[in-house]
Amino acid sequence: MIFSQDYQRSVDDVHTIIQYAKLDHNNLTNTAQAIYYPEGDQDMSKLKLLEADDHILQQIKEGKSVSFKGALNEKVVICTESRTYEVKEAEISNSLLLVPHLKQAQATSRSPIKSPKGGVNTSLDSSTEDVDEPVDSIDTVERRDVVKIFHDYFECRQVKPKFRKIIDLLRLTKYSGAENEHQVDKSLLFRFQQLLDTVQCSKEEFQDGLKKYRAIEIEDRIRMLDSEYEYRIVTLLLALIEENSWELDEIDKNMSFDALQGIVPYEVVDGVFDVYTEQSERVPGRFKYREDLVCSLFAEKILQQGLKFQIDDFLSTWQETLPDGFKADERYLRGIGIIDREGNVPCVRGLNEADLPTNLLVRLVTLFKTKERWNLEQIEPYIECFTTPTLGVTSILAKHTRSLVVNGVRIYVSKH
Repeated sequence: MIFSQDYQRSVDDVHTIIQYAKLDHNNLTNTAQAIYYPEGDQDMSKLKLLEADDHILQQIKEGKSVSFKGALNEKVVICTESRTYEVKEAEISNSLLLVPHLKQAQATSRSPIKSPKGGVNTSLDSSTEDVDEPVDSIDTVERRDVVKIFHDYFECRQVKPKFRKIIDLLRLTKYSGAENEHQVDKSLLFRFQQLLDTVQCSKEEFQDGLKKYRAIEIEDRIRMLDSEYEYRIVTLLLALIEENSWELDEIDKNMSFDALQGIVPYEVVDGVFDVYTEQSERVPGRFKYREDLVCSLFAEKILQQGLKFQIDDFLSTWQETLPDGFKADERYLRGIGIIDREGNVPCVRGLNEADLPTNLLVRLVTLFKTKERWNLEQIEPYIECFTTPTLGVTSILAKHTRSLVVNGVRIYVSKH
């Protein structure tokens, strides 16, 4: 047996191997490829194997952005322009060899590929001594060097965007008016790209996250508004509906901006207006305020942390604070408050999803301390950020909670 890497395998060597392997020469092509393992250790540690699905592969083929993100205390994710994937290292049961320029079957033949007789290789039934016909199909041997042997790879699994970091960073520098900017640490302000590079999500998901947390751009920096300041700006904008006798779906953007000129910075009005409005379907060029966002903002104003309200009193107060034409609906409390009808006195309390722990198990402990029994509709907005395309809220709850059926409704309680 020859171990030297300097030795180049010949055509005769290949013929000998074919004979001992009992291969049928009719199934062979003109070119044989001799595989050579690397001699000694090679510095290929930076080369990794990544399992890419059709979406990631298409992004790479189109030359679009595909990037890894993760700080020292974070698990690594891979982001395309529209999706986020969790990355885990997985073992390979069989070693994979990386061999550049390795030819496929058609490329090793100078004539059409021969097909096995009857589709079965009958040469395996013969012994090497019985082979009378010379093996003459192979006349060329080409060297192929193994670059690296892989025993593991990176496995990708699509997950929900991890843009909770947006609110954690932006809360440090909330905007409450130009007169209070001297209190803000300017070193903690982020431009759009800086924040995108920091947060573990794709660009499209990042933009959705900014809208979810109602972040806007002020003087080339991404900012969250102080809750009291935001409430004041939205209230001023909504007051223009009655002042100008507008229908709810014919809000004039330019007139709204002109009315607040000199009172509120233009960038603030522009950002808030963009978050809270959408195009009118009935009147081209006009806008309407999103009822869900407006109602949620007014509910947050009432629901101070830790306070409980009798449900009828809360709903009545909530409706009275809203402008004419807006209707309070329990759906608009999703993710910011919970309704408990199981006690002696049905009540409402504030519970903002953005304030809960980012660890699933710790979050569940917090939720069950707040409320002992939950139905799916109540707990879903606080758990859905942990779901994946293959793992839903009910699957997570089945694994980490106990469930029971009360009056035909499935109720979830703590396991411990």
